[in-house]
Amino acid sequence: MRFRYSIIWGLWISSAASAQSPQQTIEAVRQQYAPDKRTAIFQVVVDSVGVLRGKTSLPAARTDLLNRLQQQGIVFTDSIQVLPAKTLEEKTYAVVNVSVANLRSNPRDAAELATQALLGTSLRVWDKERGWYLAQTPDQYIAWVDFGGIQRMTKTELNAWEKSEKLIYTRPFGFCYSQPDPNAQTVSDLVAGDVLVLEKREKKFFRVRYPDGRIGYVARSEAQPLAEWQAAARPTEENLVRTARSLMGIPYLWGGTSVKGMDCSGFTKTVYRLNGQELQRDASQQVYEGALVETPGGDFSRLRPGDLLFFGEPARPDRPERVVHVGMWLGKGEFIHASGRIRISSLDPAASNFDEAELKRFLRAKRVRK
Repeated sequence: MRFRYSIIWGLWISSAASAQSPQQTIEAVRQQYAPDKRTAIFQVVVDSVGVLRGKTSLPAARTDLLNRLQQQGIVFTDSIQVLPAKTLEEKTYAVVNVSVANLRSNPRDAAELATQALLGTSLRVWDKERGWYLAQTPDQYIAWVDFGGIQRMTKTELNAWEKSEKLIYTRPFGFCYSQPDPNAQTVSDLVAGDVLVLEKREKKFFRVRYPDGRIGYVARSEAQPLAEWQAAARPTEENLVRTARSLMGIPYLWGGTSVKGMDCSGFTKTVYRLNGQELQRDASQQVYEGALVETPGGDFSRLRPGDLLFFGEPARPDRPERVVHVGMWLGKGEFIHASGRIRISSLDPAASNFDEAELKRFLRAKRVRK
């Protein structure tokens, strides 16, 4: 399953509530500017003597909060830090420097894996704690990455990286070598979707450069110039099904979005990414993408391969809907999803791979492909 909000982005309040309390004003501002705690930072508290403390990546939210408190006649001291942190100096950007960077919910190795980012991915860096950096991915997800997973950059350095000609690795898994020879020392492993700077085309290898300047060689049969790949990549029904089936058996990994391990939404995100379309990170975000496909009374005949199926708990008077799982329709009653491993299940009660539990919690289907 893939549904949770990390408490690191939560709101802690410390004084007694009242009709015009600072806590209520803080919460109102948070709801307006940072309703999704996974994609924006608004970590603000007020202590018993009226000091506002915490951090935010949203200067407008801080300004609005201060204005509201002043209009209410509330006496306070502003100690809110607007990110990026000054300790970062000018290096408030980064590029992933390993095949798969693990981003965690808190700045420590034992923390929950929140998501992953592939080699060559550009990040916005907001904060630092010891050897960890609070980073935001292109799909706006915010989590902590250790220093070994990234190469920090200034805006100028990032622009130079992004303007360089790139190469994308297209095999599920492989290696980059120190010489144009598969028997040479490896520089690093590579996974599908990794991106490097393309420096030179040789007979059987591409010469590539990592974000930190390392040089290596990738077999031409295992990669493609990024521009060529982007021009040809299409999330067609056939391509999506072929990609999804090629990932069969990869183990489930909470927080995973790569061939090294995937959770349910990480799987659907990866399938679409490898066909040129980016989806949001979590199932509870992906459910808002695309167009609804009607499934009246459990009739799945209108679904097409590549459609996403969402599962969970329907809304009730005392609680909202909870989307906790996602899979991809293959056709003929079957869908493929990350559940223990990447597997194919069926919604047909007569099938040998019928998944009764998922049928019972089916919510709806969406067509998200462009």
